[in-house]
Amino acid sequence: MRSVKQILKKFNPIEDKYISREFQSFGMYLAEELNDYKHRGLYIKLAKTVHRSILEKALSYVVDSKARNKGALFMWKVKELKNTANAIHSTTIKSVKK
Repeated sequence: MRSVKQILKKFNPIEDKYISREFQSFGMYLAEELNDYKHRGLYIKLAKTVHRSILEKALSYVVDSKARNKGALFMWKVKELKNTANAIHSTTIKSVKK
């Protein structure tokens, strides 16, 4: 993952004027890593709404693979990790209620 210093070195205020928040920067980073610039809005929304640890785990899984469509694999892995997290959360709530 790039540091803030690296992001600021590459920042061009004329071209990148619409990226003003950290989650937007992370969404663009996801789009670049997945070579899926067409769906950059989707990655920005995911960076805003989904927990960062889930996105980073999914990204590391996809970057290590040799998939042709890394965007689809990334979305599948995010869904799988969210379902796992929800299952763990629901079982802990059930055990607390008993």
